[in-house]
Amino acid sequence: MRALILVGGFGTRLRPLTLSRPKPLVEFCNKALLLHQLEALRQQTGWAPSPPRRPPQPAPHPPLTLCPQLGIRISLSHEKEPLGTAGPLALARDLLAEGGEPFFVLNSDVICEFPFAALAHFHRQHGGEGSLVVTRVEEPAKYGVVVSEADTGRICRFVEKPRVFVSNKINAGLYIFSPGILQRIQLRPTSIEKEIFPAMAQEGQLYAMELQGFWMDIGQPKDFLTGMCMYLQALRAQHPEKLHSGPGVVGNVLVDPSAKIGANCVIGPNVTIGAGVVVEDGVRIKRCTVLKGARIRSHSWLESCIVGWSCSVGQWVRMENVTVLGEDVIVNDELYLNGANVLPHKSIAESVPEPRIIM
Repeated sequence: MRALILVGGFGTRLRPLTLSRPKPLVEFCNKALLLHQLEALRQQTGWAPSPPRRPPQPAPHPPLTLCPQLGIRISLSHEKEPLGTAGPLALARDLLAEGGEPFFVLNSDVICEFPFAALAHFHRQHGGEGSLVVTRVEEPAKYGVVVSEADTGRICRFVEKPRVFVSNKINAGLYIFSPGILQRIQLRPTSIEKEIFPAMAQEGQLYAMELQGFWMDIGQPKDFLTGMCMYLQALRAQHPEKLHSGPGVVGNVLVDPSAKIGANCVIGPNVTIGAGVVVEDGVRIKRCTVLKGARIRSHSWLESCIVGWSCSVGQWVRMENVTVLGEDVIVNDELYLNGANVLPHKSIAESVPEPRIIM
């Protein structure tokens, strides 16, 4: 069996981080998002993933160089034009059809407790052409929902932003298909959700399996932070030994072993600190991600922020309200940043009291 990971988007919603590297290679909880998915595929299935991508950069990246360690093989299927969410299946048709086995398809900006083994078992049991994972949401009117039979999971229809309650389950962006689906898709820009799934559901060939556990599309900063909180809570339940503990640590905190934290700091809850990060004395951080090589100088206060690679945050700085610093940003001492979105390689010399983009 194989897997196809859709990573060809431009990552505009996660800027300014994606101005420095492709979204699937941005570290989420100290590991590239793509690597979370590759490891889950390897651990649960032992199969070889083959993700297509339209590489924004030609240089090799860690998830690709780690492939020998993971014992997997990756093939890159390069789009010459954006092909939507179904076109890439046609582009990789020869790879996916090889062996006649079912194959996984997943969106690259989804984080959850990946249920690949359970999904494969569910697909074999019902014998249809496709299976998708669904997750429950509290406000279904904001989404397109999936209506399915309670006993079998067979999908009856899809309803876009329903005004009256018909379902509270939405497409979670994880699928498994039999090779027959490839006959439905032409090599052109195609939406699998709008053009392929409705026809499959009408023919009784599409089934839904409900996801157990957390799920989040982390394609934008506020959801990235929410997904981080969910992931750390799941880590607490399943692998608490991976979380950091010690003086000044509150709740779920993940710290790379190479990071350095000074005296009298309060870190947490819900904080991820990356490799080579330096946090000086008296710093307060909660609900934040601090990426590799950043430095937070003494007595600064950060809440609901993403600090990009190699940034420097000065002394007595206050940052909050989903402030995001791109790579190599310098924030001078004693400033206040409220919802600032700062592009890479900028130096901030004055406070940002209202949310805005700093170009």
